[in-house]
Amino acid sequence: MKILGEDLGGVGRWYLALPPILLIGFLIGLFFLADAGQGRLNRTNERAHTSQLREQALNEYAGLITDAESAQRGYLLTGETAYLTPYAAAVTQVERALDRLHDAYGGDDSSSEFHQLRVLTGKELGELEDGVALFKKRGVSPAASIVGTDVGKRTMDSIVAIVGNMRSEEAAEAAAANTEWQREYRLSRWVSAAGATLNIGLVSLAIWLVFSDMRRRARQAAALRDQKMELELQVEARTSELTALSTHLQGVSEQEKSALSRELHDELGGLLVAARMDLSWLQQRLPTTDPSIEQRFKRIHDSLSAGVDLKRRVVEELRPTLLDNMGLFTALRWQFKETCRRTGLRCTETIPDFEQKFSPDAAIGVFRVAQEALTNILKHSEAKSADLFISIDRDTFTLRISDDGKGIPKNRLGTSTAHGLVSMRHRIAGLGGTWELSTPGSGGTVLCARIPLARMLPQHAPEGGEHLLAANLTSHASVV
Repeated sequence: MKILGEDLGGVGRWYLALPPILLIGFLIGLFFLADAGQGRLNRTNERAHTSQLREQALNEYAGLITDAESAQRGYLLTGETAYLTPYAAAVTQVERALDRLHDAYGGDDSSSEFHQLRVLTGKELGELEDGVALFKKRGVSPAASIVGTDVGKRTMDSIVAIVGNMRSEEAAEAAAANTEWQREYRLSRWVSAAGATLNIGLVSLAIWLVFSDMRRRARQAAALRDQKMELELQVEARTSELTALSTHLQGVSEQEKSALSRELHDELGGLLVAARMDLSWLQQRLPTTDPSIEQRFKRIHDSLSAGVDLKRRVVEELRPTLLDNMGLFTALRWQFKETCRRTGLRCTETIPDFEQKFSPDAAIGVFRVAQEALTNILKHSEAKSADLFISIDRDTFTLRISDDGKGIPKNRLGTSTAHGLVSMRHRIAGLGGTWELSTPGSGGTVLCARIPLARMLPQHAPEGGEHLLAANLTSHASVV
């Protein structure tokens, strides 16, 4: 299975999706739980607030009814009108306090206690008003006699009893509301703590899964890196094997060409020379004046001469005798001049005059590269001039061949797979050198090969000989 392009093997679809889903689900559930708990706390707070409002209304009502009774009794006992002011204020506010008490209980008129309280309040206020009116009409003595009776006391005791009962009920309600609030508060805290713990657990799980996935990716990257290194080593080994094989095949090919060249030179050359000598002997021993016979003798002689020339060209193509007898630089000069002479190409060469003896394999390799480069110039470049440049700088042998032809398209410079170019590249690589093929802006093609000088010299060459060689080199330029 693949997620976001990564192969998870047998881990499953929910490997990375499960923790976020659980976390989102938990957060949604925690939100609803917190909302429900908050709702319960709000209802408990409303319940406690309602109980508190009822208790305040009861206290206000009880205080006003008590103030009215106290002010009325003071007036009746002393006769001072100063008591009438708080009395009148208390009587005026008792009705409003009773209405607020009624509202605090939700305006429920079916409550028997509240109904009795309203009746007793009216009765008490009537009795207080009658006492004040009697004092004003008949004087202190009759009014004072009323104070000494228990007429108003029974009514007030009933009111106090009802208010006390209602206070007890509200106290119990407030205690119950407080107990419920404490319970809901503790429940909310436990839910929050449990939610935080679960949240930490889910986050820890997600972090663990992420780190596990990172470790898995790191292991995969390490495995891929190891595989890449192994493949690179295998490719390098195979490339080395192919290069060695190519070098070996080229060496075998050169050996076969050399052997064939010797056989042609020794065997075929001997046969052709012997035939020409025999023909000359016959012409001398069998003189004739017949023109037709003379013509045939001449034709045979020309054919044998052409065969000798053909043999010589084939031998030189297979294995240049100058390379073995005179050295690499002489063979390159002859090859360059001969090619330009036959084709009419204007050629320039820059080759050092002094040449140290190179190894046979290196000499034939460089010669074949130059030969193949000249062949490509003649076949494909449509050039009018070519240049051959050889230099030895300290420990590097440099061969550069350039022309003024049409060049190679830039998109094919790095991907050219022509057999001739591949052969040259392998020959240079077999000598441990580097290869560069380019097309300058001015046109044409430049082939540049750089080979370590140590790979060009025979194995028994003394160390440091290449520096002595470089110090004694001079350049020689000629235009063909």
